[in-house]
Amino acid sequence: MKIPRPPRVIALTIACLLAGLQHVSAQWTNDASIYPNDALLPGKPTGNVWSGLAKIWAQRHAQWAKTEGHDDGGVVFLGDSITQGWYSLARDFPNFKTVNRGIGGDTTRGVLYRLYADVLSLKPKAIVLLIGTNDIGNGGDPSAISDNIKEILKDIRKDYPKIPIIVCEVMPSSETKQRPPDKIEKLNKLIKHDVRWHRHTYLCDTWSIYANANGDAPQNIFPDLLHPNAAGYAKWKAALDPIFAKLNIQTGQ
Repeated sequence: MKIPRPPRVIALTIACLLAGLQHVSAQWTNDASIYPNDALLPGKPTGNVWSGLAKIWAQRHAQWAKTEGHDDGGVVFLGDSITQGWYSLARDFPNFKTVNRGIGGDTTRGVLYRLYADVLSLKPKAIVLLIGTNDIGNGGDPSAISDNIKEILKDIRKDYPKIPIIVCEVMPSSETKQRPPDKIEKLNKLIKHDVRWHRHTYLCDTWSIYANANGDAPQNIFPDLLHPNAAGYAKWKAALDPIFAKLNIQTGQ
């Protein structure tokens, strides 16, 4: 007996449900401690990924496994090596628990992939996001990078509709680091526009507080024209302080 085909509406519904399950499988049930094949990463492609990312990724997750159960309920700083290198984070913000979830070399797609395991599962009180410079350095298009950041915000809101999210602008760098100022400024313009339309989302100016007259990173603050030194992190803290004061976040240590 020939089995009749389901009506088109039902078929489309089944297809959408299956697509949704695939999205959930990719983003919410992955083993985030292992860097996946790039083809498995969610989001829009933004260029070739740094070859050393998988090693740093594994090292960071091994470190975090040692503090499992102690990082819940804090303010999570999420990003790449600039975030990872903020070693004075707890000392700079003594009034609440800070959790560093930066991975050197990470991209917007990497953040999308590990978002639940590394951040949302910790039941954070707030999230500070700085991501995108490596996407630029890998040759990514600012529009695609911006779309991935929007997906990050959307995925956070699925679990935490009202959590404060502080989105930091991509910091200036240099053409010599494959991060020309015009591409960074274009991305930051898109970030500003998107943040404006998201509730409980706040923009932190981490571009104009650094950029020189040419839109590049000053070498006295960014010795390698990419990563800030202690003075650079002090400026970032100063930019975040009034936002934290407005939010009145008190999580304890």
